[in-house]
Amino acid sequence: MVDHSIQQLKGIGPKMYEKLSDMGITTLEDLLYYFPNRYDHYEQKPLHELVHEEKVTIVGQVIQEPIVQYYNRKRSRLTVSLRADGAVVKGIMFNRAFAKNHFIPGELVTVSGKWDQHRLQITIDQYQKGTMESNSPITPIYPLKGDLKNSQLIKVITQAIGNKLHTVDDFLPEQYIENYRLPIRQEAIKQIHFPDSFTELKHAKRRFIYEELLIFQLKMQLFRKRNKEATTGNAQQFDQEKVNNLMKQLPFVLTNAQLKSLKEILDDLQSPYRMNRLLQGDVGSGKTAVATISLYASVTAGKQAAFMVPTEILAEQHEHSLRAMLPEDVSIARLTGSVKGKKRKEILQRLEAGEIDVLIGTHALIQDDVHFTNLGYCIIDEQHRFGVNQRNTLKEKGILADILFMTATPIPRTLSITAFGDMDVSKIDEMPKGRKPIETYWVKHNMLNRILSFIYKEMKNGSQAYVVCPLIEESDKLDIQNAVDLYMQLQAALDGKVKVGLMHGRLSNEEKEQVMEDFTSNRIQLLVSTTVVEVGVNVPNATIMMIQDADRFGLSQLHQLRGRVGRGEKQSYCILVADPKGDTGKERMRIMTETTDGFVLAEKDLELRGPGDVFGVKQSGVPEFKVADLVHDYRALETARNDAIDIIVNKRWREKEFTKLFDYIKEEFTLFHDLLN
Repeated sequence: MVDHSIQQLKGIGPKMYEKLSDMGITTLEDLLYYFPNRYDHYEQKPLHELVHEEKVTIVGQVIQEPIVQYYNRKRSRLTVSLRADGAVVKGIMFNRAFAKNHFIPGELVTVSGKWDQHRLQITIDQYQKGTMESNSPITPIYPLKGDLKNSQLIKVITQAIGNKLHTVDDFLPEQYIENYRLPIRQEAIKQIHFPDSFTELKHAKRRFIYEELLIFQLKMQLFRKRNKEATTGNAQQFDQEKVNNLMKQLPFVLTNAQLKSLKEILDDLQSPYRMNRLLQGDVGSGKTAVATISLYASVTAGKQAAFMVPTEILAEQHEHSLRAMLPEDVSIARLTGSVKGKKRKEILQRLEAGEIDVLIGTHALIQDDVHFTNLGYCIIDEQHRFGVNQRNTLKEKGILADILFMTATPIPRTLSITAFGDMDVSKIDEMPKGRKPIETYWVKHNMLNRILSFIYKEMKNGSQAYVVCPLIEESDKLDIQNAVDLYMQLQAALDGKVKVGLMHGRLSNEEKEQVMEDFTSNRIQLLVSTTVVEVGVNVPNATIMMIQDADRFGLSQLHQLRGRVGRGEKQSYCILVADPKGDTGKERMRIMTETTDGFVLAEKDLELRGPGDVFGVKQSGVPEFKVADLVHDYRALETARNDAIDIIVNKRWREKEFTKLFDYIKEEFTLFHDLLN
């Protein structure tokens, strides 16, 4: 490992050291692994080979004197026309009016910048007279801070590679380097900074993509190993006959996907290791039924169970469904923030005395004064709505409690094996029989009157409707109709014929609960809301979901909103109101009207938006990689995961070839020391 200070390099005095340390570079290792984020290469190609919105280089003849437009004293736009490959290309430069004198009609110039294929236009960021060398080097461009120049960093890294590259060890086992035809680490470092060709750069990147993903997957597998080995003696001996009888008495037949997930969960309960499983399934796929059966199994094993949900109204709904499904001799209680005083005290006493089998509640379940006698099973619904600390607090209330996390946000496989790599994942990807697919339509804003007529007609037949919009109040930046305005417009348009309600994030929890209670009990027929309705209540009578400015939402969020309807026997509809300007917005609308499969949509969403915001940027748990990209490097991710499982399951760290890899793992992740001895 190259962990010496960068101060031993020539030219790095106190000022340069300060600039580099501000960027997180203090050792030679930091410096060598500070990779470029892009590359400049002035390769001239014919116009028809240029790629839209990429950086390109064009050699052309200046046709006429450039034109400069001034917007004020500081802002200007220079336009120059060039003849290249028999076509006229327009070059644009901003705030560089002085360059007008450098473009002389009749002379050849070379310009580089972002290419607009549709307009035959280039936004110039660099130019020079005459033609450029066709074999110009590939220049690395680094992310910089402060006044440090790219050329200064190149000079420092060149020196480090020349003097210290030989000290870099390769910790990847030789069999992987050979099998996947990867360059050795020293060569990969050299080529990722200063590639001899784009082919060499591609191979260097392949090397680091696999290396990053393998280290991450090893870390995930070691977490799983540690969690299992720390919780032996946790087997729950439940009554299989009672569980079978419960399933026979259900008013519906479980789907194959539900049965498969249930078997996986019950096997976990019986195993001596602590369950750490994620149950994911589309809205309405029957996760609650699976969770309830498994919860009953734990109760028959003499354990207490906790069911934590994000809102009071959800807790109330789960209580009703559990009481309907479970035998009467199962004692169920509900604990939320609104349960206070004598009633709360009584629940806590009964819980500690072991008189309550199942406790359903919100984050009130994790308060310090909540004590279980024998908590064996925790179910956490819509798990991403709770912070890591909140989830851990509930886990710790039962020393070895099995944990089942549930989410109705379909997670692409790519993310489930990264963000949830330390969990087992069960997936319900089949809808209950007889469920009518929700009909989805994309309409423009100018059809609003026709849509309202349709909604009113449905409500006259006893149905209810949601109208969702993205903002609460006006914004100068976004031309989006807000919830408050729309609420007032709809009230006026419907003129008291139906009761209109309003729901948004600025209401207090009590106010939100009251609005949802009024909507659930049909005292409100049309609910105007921001996305706070995305997770939660089951209103079988609601058959219409109208989403304003739908192109402002991601596919997964649109699908979650659509899942608020279609809960009853009536045909349900989702109406997407949008006038998208860009191709991505149009593509989202098209995909939404073509499929109701949440898992297909989640994969498409990942392609369109990237992995950062499936659950919200900070909560997704998706790691940041220097080179790897979870969407594009999916095959490498699968390969790295399979290799990591093979290494851990077969304890290959004991083999000589794996010594350097596991020395690196121990150095980077000290908490795994004991596991690897």
